Amino acid sequence: MNKKARKIVFKKTRLLVLIMLFLGNYLQAQTAMVNVESRHLSSLNGQWQVILDPTRIGEWKQVWLEKKPKSKTDFVEYSFDGGPMLKVPGDFNSQLCELTYFEGIVWYKKVFDYKSNNEKRLFLNFGSVNYLADVYLNGEKIGSHEGGFTPFQFEITGKVKEGQNSLIVKADNVRLQNGLPGVGYDWFNYGGITRDVNLIETSKTFIEDYAVQLKKGSLNKVLGWVQLNGSNVKQKIKIKIPELNKTYKTESDSKGRASLEFDSNLKLWSPENPKLYKVIIEAETDTIVDTIGFRCIEVQGNKVLLNKKSIFLKSVNIHEENPNKGTRAYSKEDALLLLNSAKELGCNLVRLAHYPHNENMIKEAEKLGLMVWSELPIYQHIQFSDSLVPKKMETMLKEMIHRDKNRCGVVIWSLSNETYPGTPNRNNALVELTQKCRAIDSTRLISHVANTQSYTNNAFNVSDQLYEYSDLICINEYIGWYNPWQGKPSDVKWNFSYPDKPVFISEFGAEALYGSNAGPTDEASGWTEEYQKQVYIDQIEMFKTIPNLCGISPLLLFDYKSLGRMNQVYQKGYNRKGLLSEKGEKKKAWYIMNEYYKKR
Repeated sequence: MNKKARKIVFKKTRLLVLIMLFLGNYLQAQTAMVNVESRHLSSLNGQWQVILDPTRIGEWKQVWLEKKPKSKTDFVEYSFDGGPMLKVPGDFNSQLCELTYFEGIVWYKKVFDYKSNNEKRLFLNFGSVNYLADVYLNGEKIGSHEGGFTPFQFEITGKVKEGQNSLIVKADNVRLQNGLPGVGYDWFNYGGITRDVNLIETSKTFIEDYAVQLKKGSLNKVLGWVQLNGSNVKQKIKIKIPELNKTYKTESDSKGRASLEFDSNLKLWSPENPKLYKVIIEAETDTIVDTIGFRCIEVQGNKVLLNKKSIFLKSVNIHEENPNKGTRAYSKEDALLLLNSAKELGCNLVRLAHYPHNENMIKEAEKLGLMVWSELPIYQHIQFSDSLVPKKMETMLKEMIHRDKNRCGVVIWSLSNETYPGTPNRNNALVELTQKCRAIDSTRLISHVANTQSYTNNAFNVSDQLYEYSDLICINEYIGWYNPWQGKPSDVKWNFSYPDKPVFISEFGAEALYGSNAGPTDEASGWTEEYQKQVYIDQIEMFKTIPNLCGISPLLLFDYKSLGRMNQVYQKGYNRKGLLSEKGEKKKAWYIMNEYYKKR
C-alpha cells in the first residue's frame, strides 16, 4: 500500500472511530433517564478537588486512574491532593482568577461513601456540565455527554463499591465548530459542573418517566403515559390528584408502558392564577409525587390563546447569569432574583435565551405565574452540513423536553435563533427537527427565530421557510441601533410571506451604560440612557403598525457578560442592552417598557 492510500485509509478509519465514539457516548447518556421528582437523592454538591489542564495532557497522563508513586524515583506528574478546590454547582471561571477567561479542561474529583443495597438501583445524575463531560467511577469510564445546558445520567448499579468511591469528571468548555452552539455566540462561556450532581436510588423496577398534561385543545381532559423500567414492568398504575379526590387506574403493558386519559374539573393555570396540583404517580413498586399545573396553549388564526382566551405575550429576554455576582445562575435564589425582576417589569412570559436554563428557573417561573419560552442553543453559524450535528440537535431536543414536559409554565419550544437560510442543509435539518418536536410533544407552540427580514424604504419584508413550520412569526430586529430608521416609526409597512400567523418581536433594543445621560437623543449620541429610551419609544410606536402582533420581548433584562463586547468606554466585556444594569439599576428605558406593559 502506497503512502497516499494509507493516508486515505487512516482518514476513513479515524472518521469511523469518531462516529462510533459519538454514538456510543450518545447511547450511554440515554440509558434509563430517571426522573428526579421526589426521589431519594444523595447530593454530591459542595467542594470538589480539581486539576487545571490548560495543555490538555490529562488523557495522556490518564488522570482518572489516580496513580500513586511506588518508589522515590516513581514521579507522578499530577495530583488532586494539595490542589485548588471548586464549588459544585458553579462555573469555574468565577471561582479562580486564573480561570476568568479560561476555555479548556478542568478535572474534578469527589470522594463519596455508599452503603450497598441489593434491592436498589443507583444512578448518577448531572444537571449539566459545559460542554463536554467524561465521567469516571473508581478508575472506570462510565460515560460521556455533549451539551452544556441539559441533564444527563448514568446507571452505576454494580459499579459503585461498598464504602468509599472516587468520582472524576473531565469538564471541557472549548468551543467546537460542530457544537451546539458553535464557536461564536453573544454570551459568556461559563465552564464546569454548573448544576446539581446527585445520586438517585430507585427500586429494581421503577417509574422511569411520565407525562401528565392536558390534551391539546382541551380544558378538562388529561392525557399522558407512564413508563416503567426493570424486570417486573407489568403493573397496576394509579394517578391521584388528592385535592380533586381523583384517582385514575390503569395497567402497564409488557413493555412497561401505560396510557392515561381522564376528565377532571381542573382549575386552570394562568399568569393571574398559577394553580398547581399535587399529583401522585403510583405503581406497585414505585411512587413519584410531582406538582403539576394544567393549561391549554394554542394558536387559532392570528391569535395566541391561553385557556381559549386571547393573550398578549409581555416578555423579556433573560440570560442564565446572576448579574450581582457575575456567575452562572443555578440556584433558587438566582432564579428568584431574575424572575422577580421580570415580574416587576410587567411580564407574563420570559424568554430564556439562548439555551435551556436550569430547572429552578422553570419551576419558580411556573409558581410566579410566568410563562416560559425554552430554547435550544442552535444559534447563528451552526454547521448543519456536518453529519453529526442533526443527531446532536435531536439529542438536546429530547433532553430539554424530557426534563420539562410536565411543567405547564413552558408554553414555547424554540428550536433555533438567528440561523441563516443560505447555510447548507439548514432548512432540511431544522424542518426535520421541528417534525420530531411535534411528534414528541404537540401540546406546546414551536418557534424558530429569524433576523433575515429585509428593511428598505421604511418597509419590512419578512420571509423564511422555517415560518411555514412555526406557530409564530418570530423576528429579531434592532431598528434604531444596528440599522437606522428609514422613516417615521408610525409609517412602517409590513409584508409577510405567511400573513395569517401571529407575529412576535422576539428581540429589539439598544445599548446604554447606566448613568450615561448627557447629550441629545439622536443616533450620534448612542450608548446614553436617553438614546436607548428614544429607541424604545420609537419601537413602541412601530408596534402599532404590525399586523397580528401577539407579543414582544426586549433584549435584555440585565446587562450581561459577553467577551465580544469590547468598547472600552461603555461595554467593558458586557452587552449593555439591559433595561437594568448588572447592579440592578433601572435605566430610563425600563420605565418606558414598564408603562407599556401596564397598558396592555
